[in-house]
Amino acid sequence: LPNMKEYTSKQHRILRPAEQIYALISRFDHLTPAVADRVEEWQATEDTCSFKAKGFTVKLRITDRVAPKHVKVEGDGVPMDFAFWIQLHPVSETDTRMRLVLHAELNMMLKMMIGSKLQGALDQIAEGMAKAFNGAPMF
Repeated sequence: LPNMKEYTSKQHRILRPAEQIYALISRFDHLTPAVADRVEEWQATEDTCSFKAKGFTVKLRITDRVAPKHVKVEGDGVPMDFAFWIQLHPVSETDTRMRLVLHAELNMMLKMMIGSKLQGALDQIAEGMAKAFNGAPMF
């Protein structure tokens, strides 16, 4: 698609087995304890979730999983088509590298408004996830 842009986050090191991280990110309902009180109207099943952000209802759907390597998530019902991958690269039993890759279809208006901000936002999200995985106990 001509308007599809790819953004890749910095790679982050998580001092946990890839399987453990994958178990958490491969099901939206596993994220409920971590995010339910941070977003409005959070609802989640294994494959889907929805929440409100800045007045928009964002719906996400997991469309592909390969344990313990990646999870692909697609967006529904938001003003742009997007998909992102959470990629895990196991280095050792206690060292996993994680990166996020976002594919977003932006029209000219959206590109001008948020195009430059998407890279920063993606890096922030990846960093936040890595900090959370490195810090808090899993499950």
